[in-house]
Amino acid sequence: MVEKPELDIFLSYLKTIENSIGSNLFRNLYFRIGDKTADVLQDGDLSCATYVTSILYLFGLIKERHTTVVGTIEDILKSGWYEITEPRKGAIILWGYKKKDDGTKGKHKHVGFFIDSETAISNDSSMRVVARHHPTFGKFPDGEVRQDILVYYWNDTLNAN
Repeated sequence: MVEKPELDIFLSYLKTIENSIGSNLFRNLYFRIGDKTADVLQDGDLSCATYVTSILYLFGLIKERHTTVVGTIEDILKSGWYEITEPRKGAIILWGYKKKDDGTKGKHKHVGFFIDSETAISNDSSMRVVARHHPTFGKFPDGEVRQDILVYYWNDTLNAN
């Protein structure tokens, strides 16, 4: 009898995240609301939760896909993810509200994946594709980070390999 190969979930998960860079697959998602149809992701402007949860769902690390950060965090916590103080490659990052050049803040929190101290991967709402960027999105001229990292999340299923 031939032994069934075992999925290396961690390596496959990381490569899927890295290979998603440049993708606009998560740009649109339509819902019928009454007698109208609406793109709830607004052509990629609000795609971060759908992007992250699609990857997590693909690997059985979450119960369903979501379109909001709030729904994403609720589901990951129910699915065995927990807060960690030191980031690990493949961890989920929850960012605070985006800080704008004019000093105002955006309306939405943001989620993505931590790769290393210089790299995170998430949906870029301005380019409307999955993009690689600094974990804090860089700094303003005064040295303040553009987006605060609120918490990192980890799931021990990723330890299995």
